[in-house]
Amino acid sequence: MTNKLGPYKNTPVTNTGFLDIFKPVPIPVAGNDVLYEILPQYNYRPDLLAYDLYGKKELWWVFAQRNLDVLKDPIFDFVAGTKIYLPQGSNLRQSIGY
Repeated sequence: MTNKLGPYKNTPVTNTGFLDIFKPVPIPVAGNDVLYEILPQYNYRPDLLAYDLYGKKELWWVFAQRNLDVLKDPIFDFVAGTKIYLPQGSNLRQSIGY
C-alpha cells in the first residue's frame, strides 16, 4: 500500500506487492503559485520546507514535481539560491487531497 501523501499514490501495486510502473501525481501550475528562492536552512531538505509551509513533511516531493525543469534531483538540486515555484496549500488540497 502506498502513502496517500507520497509521490507513488497514483502508482498501482502488483499482485506480488511491488510498485508497478510509476504514474506521477500531477501538480498543476496555478496563477497564485509563489516564486521562491530556497534559503540556506533548507539546503538538501525539501522535507523541512514542506513541513514549514504545509505542516506535512511527506509533501517534500511536491517541489520537484511542480518544478521539473529546475529540480532534476529532488534532494541534491534543492540548494540555497535556487528559484522554484511553491504551490499554495489550498491548491494542493484540491489537486492531491491532503
